Amino acid sequence: MNKTLRFLAVPTLALGALALSGSPAMAADQSYQSTLGQINGSSASGTITVDVTGNQAHAVLKVSGLAATFMDAPYPHVQHIHGGAQGVCPAPSADKDGDQVVSTTEGAPGYGGIVTTLSTSGDTSPAAGLDLKVAGQGASYTVDRTFELNAETKAALEAGTAVVVVHGLDPATLSAAGQAAKSDLVPELPLAATSPALCGTLTAGQMKMPAGGADTGVSQETGTDTGALALGGGLALAALAGGAYVVRRRSAGSAA
Repeated sequence: MNKTLRFLAVPTLALGALALSGSPAMAADQSYQSTLGQINGSSASGTITVDVTGNQAHAVLKVSGLAATFMDAPYPHVQHIHGGAQGVCPAPSADKDGDQVVSTTEGAPGYGGIVTTLSTSGDTSPAAGLDLKVAGQGASYTVDRTFELNAETKAALEAGTAVVVVHGLDPATLSAAGQAAKSDLVPELPLAATSPALCGTLTAGQMKMPAGGADTGVSQETGTDTGALALGGGLALAALAGGAYVVRRRSAGSAA
């Protein structure tokens, strides 16, 4: 009888511990998101998430509907996190020179200067802000990067003033004055090449929860509910063990 009880008690404890171990702990990570809206009639769209863990940031930017080609090659779109200003995207009224295009510098009072370059590889500092070799390419693409978070970007995220801007317009969609104008940042390029096409303010979302345990393909309950389920499961198995013990005892008694 003692052997039977011990045999049933072992899986009871093991399964209870396994269920408890699957309960993830609350993490201090913070997530920021934005749905990007078109500027300057770009007709593009996009989303971005930035997950922060300590001094590391993981950014996933997805865009579509941008200008597709430039000089018979995929259009290079530079994109950045801007900060240090009002934390807003510019309205059409930000166009001060009357060319019907909100240039990068005309939009700067709203979103501020570059604090992080969302490059496709390599440098993510403001110094890489106009490097076309690490720009997004074509009409639709995804940038998925993990990088060290600098103090300026961290401060802008926490203050709610971090703004994501994707640059690069189709010159054919601009006014005659806009098509004739030169870039306010790189005079060798047309105004369309560096002007904003998409913009969105990053806002804090819910605290992230890390995945707990191995992926078994079965959804896991989290938090205190898992502990309750584990405890309940352990008690239920213990009850079954007790029942088996009673049945065996009665059977033994009957046999006697």
